Amino acid sequence: MISREPTIERLATARQLLLEPFGLDETHLARALAEIRSHQVDDADLYFQYTRAEGWSLEEGIVKTGSFSIDQGVGVRAVSGEKTAFAYSDDISEASLLDAARTVRSISAATQSRRVKAGAPKIAASRSLYPGLDPISTLDSTAKVELLGKVEKLARAKDPRVVQVMAGLASEYDVVLVARADGTLAADVRPLVRLSVTVIAEQKGRREVGSAGGGGRFGLAYFSDEQISQYVDEAVHAALVNLDSRPAPAGVMTVVLGPGWPGVLLHEAVGHGLEGDFNRKGSSAFSGRIGQRVAAKGVTVLDDGTLADRRGSLNVDDEGHASQSNVLIEDGILKGYIQDSMNARLMGVKPTGNGRRESYAHIPMPRMTNTYMLGGDKDPQEIIGTIKKGLYATNFGGGQVDITSGKFVFSASEAYWVENGKIQYPVKGATIVGSGPESLKHISMIGNDMRLDSGVGTCGKEGQSVPVGVGQPTLRIDGLTVGGTA
Repeated sequence: MISREPTIERLATARQLLLEPFGLDETHLARALAEIRSHQVDDADLYFQYTRAEGWSLEEGIVKTGSFSIDQGVGVRAVSGEKTAFAYSDDISEASLLDAARTVRSISAATQSRRVKAGAPKIAASRSLYPGLDPISTLDSTAKVELLGKVEKLARAKDPRVVQVMAGLASEYDVVLVARADGTLAADVRPLVRLSVTVIAEQKGRREVGSAGGGGRFGLAYFSDEQISQYVDEAVHAALVNLDSRPAPAGVMTVVLGPGWPGVLLHEAVGHGLEGDFNRKGSSAFSGRIGQRVAAKGVTVLDDGTLADRRGSLNVDDEGHASQSNVLIEDGILKGYIQDSMNARLMGVKPTGNGRRESYAHIPMPRMTNTYMLGGDKDPQEIIGTIKKGLYATNFGGGQVDITSGKFVFSASEAYWVENGKIQYPVKGATIVGSGPESLKHISMIGNDMRLDSGVGTCGKEGQSVPVGVGQPTLRIDGLTVGGTA
């Protein structure tokens, strides 16, 4: 069997699913883009997408629900200045493509723009970060049901206080094709799987919840017995810890954040503020500050879409640009922003491979991929040992951030009260309040245990959701406000 180069293979898959069944080829795409370019526009693209998704969920010992869906369509976009005209259709045909193209080209009437030049057809450079497989077919239905049953059995066997177990298994096969006005053609085949585990434990009439899970861009074989057992252990541990938790103290104090998923605070409180659209408009707390110190020495933050198999990674972004590893903050100095095509052009910089959209029915915007802070040189136990009185938070639930001010509010789902360097007891109801830019300046110790999350993150922005990754080492942050229940 002769194998093809992965980029060519992905293009062949995209043509097979998104063009050939509808009697389309590259000449039809060129014709639609020519319709848009007949007016003055700065940029234009066609975004074809085919998505097949499946989900199973277990509750009360049985698989109660199963779902399966197929969605496909095309989005057509023209950009003039900072204005975007966009049309989409779930009918992939030459007629609907040309109709959408004629609709969006009208944007040029209201603005002064240049005419984008058609280039020679070229295949966009891309990466090979994950297998181009259909994860739904990597396990049969019987095996998927058995996998969820295994979660139930393991969780209940862990501790008699576990009274309820819920589990979900999700798989998605996503194929995209991007045709740009300059002649660029790009494609990606994106597998995505996730296993989630939630347990409820009860003791003396008190009930508490613990959750865990993970996944990434690979097949369902990833969820081995060992991996399933790890998720179950984490979920049961969290629930049992919370059974013994006490009300959280409140006040201004030292807070130590654990490694991995607590990086979601970094994602929300800092990452969104570094997206190009907010900075171009001057609405971010980081606007106009490139080259300035925005964090303590030793703080280096990256957004990296090139990590193999990670949930937030992409071979190419949703505008056809190869994903990149972007240094946003280096040793405390702001180095750059996350950019899509439009905001990069308007700011006079290059795109960073961060143009993302939820689906063909949405416009792209600058979005994070895998955002994390690099590790330092401190032992995590040494960091905890420096707390005179404070909080050690190892897991987080929901949170909110105001992009303009950088202020955030986050709820800790697993946290501990520490005195004189010793963990005293778990606490419940701890809410961490602060300012992202200010918190960066008050990071006083950075652990040597940088870890990425297990593959569960989903980021929302302006009504669009995309899969992302987060990560960080153990961090000590001084002077954070903790709202508690004590």
